[in-house]
Amino acid sequence: MTSVKVFNKAKGDMGESIALKFLRKQGFKIIETNYKAKMGEIDIIAKKDKCLHFIEVKYRQELRFGAGRDAVHSRKQRTIRNVANLYLIQNKLQFKINACFDVLEIHSIGGVDTIEHLVNCF
Repeated sequence: MTSVKVFNKAKGDMGESIALKFLRKQGFKIIETNYKAKMGEIDIIAKKDKCLHFIEVKYRQELRFGAGRDAVHSRKQRTIRNVANLYLIQNKLQFKINACFDVLEIHSIGGVDTIEHLVNCF
């Protein structure tokens, strides 16, 4: 692995750790993390109330490349939907539970974390 990939993975792991702590405090039950399929990955699958949330975590230490939500473009959304559909089918949940597609943004600027959970935003 190149040093850039190692750095990006460590940064992503940090973001997901912050996200998991935040979601648990909000009453979410974490079902899976880093769910992988041939076509892509979902960062976090969590349940709250009667909805299964497929959550894309975006962690930023600076905003010069835009907010995290800006990186969840239509192609990324389509990939997440396809992977989520596969998950629902494999677990026989496709007609039993509502699916929500969320983005959880974490901005860690100057050592201060700001978290925004955009629920069912695509």
